[in-house]
Amino acid sequence: MEILNYAFMQRALIAAVLVGITAPAVGIYLVQRRQALMGDGIGHVAMTGVGLGFLLSWSPVWMATLVSVLGAVLMELIRWYGKTRGDIALAMLFYGGMAGGVMFINLAPTGSNANLTSYLFGSLSTVSESDVTAICALAAFVVLVTVGLRRQLFAVSQDEEFARVTGLPVRALNLLTAITAAVTVTVAMRVVGLLLVSALMVVPVAAAQQLSRSFAATFSIAVAVGVAVTLGGTVTSYYQDVPPGATIVLLTIGAFIVLTALAAPLARRRARAAAAAQPSGDPVECAIPASRGAGDGIGV
Repeated sequence: MEILNYAFMQRALIAAVLVGITAPAVGIYLVQRRQALMGDGIGHVAMTGVGLGFLLSWSPVWMATLVSVLGAVLMELIRWYGKTRGDIALAMLFYGGMAGGVMFINLAPTGSNANLTSYLFGSLSTVSESDVTAICALAAFVVLVTVGLRRQLFAVSQDEEFARVTGLPVRALNLLTAITAAVTVTVAMRVVGLLLVSALMVVPVAAAQQLSRSFAATFSIAVAVGVAVTLGGTVTSYYQDVPPGATIVLLTIGAFIVLTALAAPLARRRARAAAAAQPSGDPVECAIPASRGAGDGIGV
């Protein structure tokens, strides 16, 4: 294929695959915790890291990772202790992160403003070899956490009190989830962009839930959707000369619409099959809603 003849596209495709895997892998836990917009907030904080990277002539990816992790930990502390003022503190953190990024970028050497755009909305041509190395290392950490600790993270995401009673270190696992989300944001920012990364963490999971309520199946479908749309968006961006981040997000929303349309007739077919399986004359038992039971309908 022509597209593989260019080194920058090879790097972009590798990054796209890793983003497609990691974003939904973390997003499934955020959706279960009802923190779907956490990625958006971390993206705002990561802007300060990118700006500091340009200002100090350090790697923006690693600097954004450090700042994002600190921001994610602070967000968790605010959630624990903020109480009624927690939402105000979070808003200040998000807006402060964005303002700090803009300020540091303007103080940085000339030409950084153009580079900032690639971090905000994604870019194919600016993914360097050092970026790919950083993305691979960070993606390995995300996969190790989200797959290796899936049972523990799932239990905490579903019911913190029950998880605490069973002896799980709930606060440590919550912090680990927040840190992993922060790392995922920095993994995805070179392809999707900081302002759009939250969509890739949430929408593939929502699309997968249209077809399955099993945790394992939802996880697998969400990752498959993530990889498909990131690869599709990257290739489309190359051939049509359109922004990769916006293209990927629009494809993700399109996948959600398609899977939602497919899920309705499948659900009706299952309901008819279940009704037909009931012995004649016996009352049909009410099914437990898919979103409830056995830990909110998703089991490992």
